[in-house]
Formats: sequence, C-alpha cells, structure tokens
Amino acid sequence: MIKWNALTSVVEVNDLVMQSHQQACLIFKHSTRCSISSFAKSRLENDWNLSDKDIQPFYLDLIDNRAISNYVADHFGIDHESPQVLLIKNGICVYDTSHLDISVNGIQEKLAAA
Repeated sequence: MIKWNALTSVVEVNDLVMQSHQQACLIFKHSTRCSISSFAKSRLENDWNLSDKDIQPFYLDLIDNRAISNYVADHFGIDHESPQVLLIKNGICVYDTSHLDISVNGIQEKLAAA
C-alpha cells in the first residue's frame, strides 16, 4: 500500500527536492474531478510494490493546490498534465508521464535506470 505524503506548500516541494538526493521521490499530480486521474491513482495503489526505502511517494491535489502544481511544473521544467507522475532523483526530474501511461512498472524501470 502507498503511504502518500501530501504536498501542500512550496516549502514541502523544496524539502522533497533535498530529500531526493538521499532517496528517490515520486510526485503524483491528481485531479479529484477527473475519472482518468482517479483510475490512474487506483491502479498505482493496487499495483504498488515499491519499498519506502527505495522511493517516497508524494500526492499533490491539483484542485486544492493549483499554485503548488504550477510551482512544480516551473521548478522541474515539465509541462503540467493531469494525472501526472514525476520521478525526482538528485534534485531533478528523471522521468515524467501522464494519463494511462502511469504504471508501477514504468516507475520501477526508470528508478532502476536512474
């Protein structure tokens, strides 16, 4: 099961960037109003088999935290999409994907390569 860490401030995003130098971090940008986003989140949660020692998952509610989502997009130079995952390692986004391309297998492959 995924133990989501909520992202609700720029300070938390900056902390995540620092943490990513020690441990990979995953940001899941989720729109609570979108059925595709709900499906992607559910699929991630059902298939999740990654250890907290390998990766820390972060959840960003786009409806409640649009400014934080914009900050994430600007900071990492990644166009905003929803739903979207960003894999952060050593302070940079090493992988991003969106919509139905979001999968635990895809995250595992990129994590192993990073």
